[in-house]
Amino acid sequence: MNTELLGVIATYVLTLIIAIPLGKYISKVFKGEKTWLDFLNPVERFIYRICGINPKEEMNWKQHLKALVTINMLWFVYAFFLLIFQDKLPLNPDGNPGQTPDLAFNTAISFLVNCDLQHYSGESGLTYLTQLFVITFLQFVSAATGIAALVVLFKAFRDKTTTKLGNFWEFLVKTNTRLLLPLCVVIALILSFNGTPASYAGKDTIVTMQGDTVGVSRGPAAGMIAIKHLGTNGGGWFGANSIHPLENPSYLTNMTEAIAQMIIPIAMIFALGFFINRRKFSYIVFGVMTAGFLLLLVPSMLYEINGNPAIAKMGVSQLTGAMEGKEVRFGPAATGYWSTITTVISTGSVNGFHDSTMPLTGMMEMVGMMTNAFYGGCGVGFLNYFIFVIIAVFISGLMVGRTPEFMGHKVEAKEVKIAALVALLHPFLILSGTALSSYMIAHDPTLPWLNNPGYHGFSEMLYEYTSAAANNGSGFEGLGDNNIFWNVTTGFVLIFSRFLPILGPVAIAGILAQKKYIPESAGTLKTDTATFGIMTFAVIIILAALAFFPALVLGPIAEHFSLY
Repeated sequence: MNTELLGVIATYVLTLIIAIPLGKYISKVFKGEKTWLDFLNPVERFIYRICGINPKEEMNWKQHLKALVTINMLWFVYAFFLLIFQDKLPLNPDGNPGQTPDLAFNTAISFLVNCDLQHYSGESGLTYLTQLFVITFLQFVSAATGIAALVVLFKAFRDKTTTKLGNFWEFLVKTNTRLLLPLCVVIALILSFNGTPASYAGKDTIVTMQGDTVGVSRGPAAGMIAIKHLGTNGGGWFGANSIHPLENPSYLTNMTEAIAQMIIPIAMIFALGFFINRRKFSYIVFGVMTAGFLLLLVPSMLYEINGNPAIAKMGVSQLTGAMEGKEVRFGPAATGYWSTITTVISTGSVNGFHDSTMPLTGMMEMVGMMTNAFYGGCGVGFLNYFIFVIIAVFISGLMVGRTPEFMGHKVEAKEVKIAALVALLHPFLILSGTALSSYMIAHDPTLPWLNNPGYHGFSEMLYEYTSAAANNGSGFEGLGDNNIFWNVTTGFVLIFSRFLPILGPVAIAGILAQKKYIPESAGTLKTDTATFGIMTFAVIIILAALAFFPALVLGPIAEHFSLY
């Protein structure tokens, strides 16, 4: 067990060792400074030329949002029709069928919004063509969309008074060429040299030691698995996700995938400090996010290592019970760590079944998604955190009797209203969706949704909407979700939960950037202090607790006490 804990500590330390210099590099890329990947300039100019883009044309915040929304609408239509007609297209060696319209609707939206909620199994639900040209493509551009939106905030914070916030298309292209693609090549090479398939061959047939003949799916999986983690996407090439021995062959690949899903969200925090030359502010943000992360991680690991007391009552070792639903090659500590980072980061990939974790571990997983501000996904992690910062600035200003200010700009009613609406949207979508599904199951218990009754069944439904709203994609897989009800309702939750929390922070930053800059004085509320960090942390916890505690009591907390 000590070795397992050392593995977890080493994984996190290596993440920080990579993320800090990566943050400095990201800052240089979007500042337009020289980097070692400048040889890609001709490739980028070619992309701009064929797309008719002038990368030097400055945009205001409204133009940024218009570009973001319109290109995402186009990607949705493209993905939807390819998924429906995939059985009639090439690169389908296993003869997989096309998706139904409701499943294609859910899948296209899910990967478009960086959630990767999968109501299908990768081996049978997709072809190699849609795995590559729909799923992998969207995993790149959805991650780049979130990062491009965050860079708009970087520009707004750095310049004192401006409406010129860079060019969305330049941010989108550079995110892919200078950041995602190079790192994915490295990760994919590590995976492929350790056993992850990277060929276009169809299913292989093997005979097991028991004499059974089994078809083993393959395909060009290594590249997709690289971006699924680096881009905080999470959708698995195989249905079992990173529990599958071909998707995650060894402890080395387990560490690689765990590091990959954390480095960009953490690096973006440090990139903020380098970009706007306020490193102390980025350190405070990192400290608050890390404190929240550890408060979720430590209990989760303890619950998973100690095992299930209900199993111990059956005469089985409690430590043996700790392995139920875990990947036996890695152990419960590694699964506890992964279950926390994948829900805090909003990746959603799994190396153990979340449905099998202890009730309070399941609660920690849900709380990570409900707060949705401790590291978070690529770009959108800080966008979510920024909403809490604006609310904290407003409350702090009221407490000391001063006009709230952030980065030298007055925070007024319009910005606070936008922040409040975005903050309330998240719990509204989760709780209303859970209430609707609970109503449906109460009035028709024969609906084939829940494999587990009672508290755990409620947790399954709560988790599904929480995962959709947090752009996470993991699930308590006891839930039967591939049907019209779940495909459509989670599809709409995915849309609103992705774009409004991006549109809101970008709008706030754009409005603030237009205002007259006010130099700091003795009466200015400093946002780069530990005191303000604690205030922001309190706002996050209080808002999450007030919104979600009653639902958590009905699900994982009640289930926990039922074990004893």
